[in-house]
Amino acid sequence: MDICIVGGHGKIAMHLHPVLVKNGHHVRGIIRKPEQAKDLQEAGAEPVICDIEQEDDISKAVGNADLVVFAAGAGPGSGAERKWTVDRDGAVKLIDAAKQNAIKRYIMISAMGLDKPRGNEVFRVYQKAKAEADEALRKSGLDYTIIKPGRLTDQHGTGKVSLAPHLDRGEIPREDVAHLLAEVIEEPEMSGLTFDLVSGNTPIEDAVRVALSLTG
Repeated sequence: MDICIVGGHGKIAMHLHPVLVKNGHHVRGIIRKPEQAKDLQEAGAEPVICDIEQEDDISKAVGNADLVVFAAGAGPGSGAERKWTVDRDGAVKLIDAAKQNAIKRYIMISAMGLDKPRGNEVFRVYQKAKAEADEALRKSGLDYTIIKPGRLTDQHGTGKVSLAPHLDRGEIPREDVAHLLAEVIEEPEMSGLTFDLVSGNTPIEDAVRVALSLTG
């Protein structure tokens, strides 16, 4: 498949690129800074420069992909305004680009616990922005899958996760999130579904099958 990842230099995406390339896919990563291009090339992905905050129409950068992944985020330390412009508006721009380019599948990296906002004011804005992005995707008519990880860490992946429609809060290494996304990409039956994701006891290669069995 031809896969386009928005947020191509993010920590999850940088773990994901080489896995997808190894699986035989062509990967393009949308990045904001030209100096990030070398990192993507070394990971096997084709860099595409596009500032999703500044561009109203990102369809040209997205191109003719088979599937898109939204992996962008304003990141820790950013203010409330960028939670809207990146975490919500960026995701919506990718929805619009997918429709314009006749791309059916869209995978969203969201977050757990958005139904009960918590934390300080900026974190609450982040949660509201993510929730609105998820809702826009559900209403888009695209073949979506929303993956909602718990608190992300930079620890080495364990290779084992819990993936289910509803889970208690927990944490998970970004490396494991990336490997789980690679499995989701290979399973079109995940379309139209939303799952929580934390570290657990199920090998990643089995997690998608187990999660699908829970949806009935």
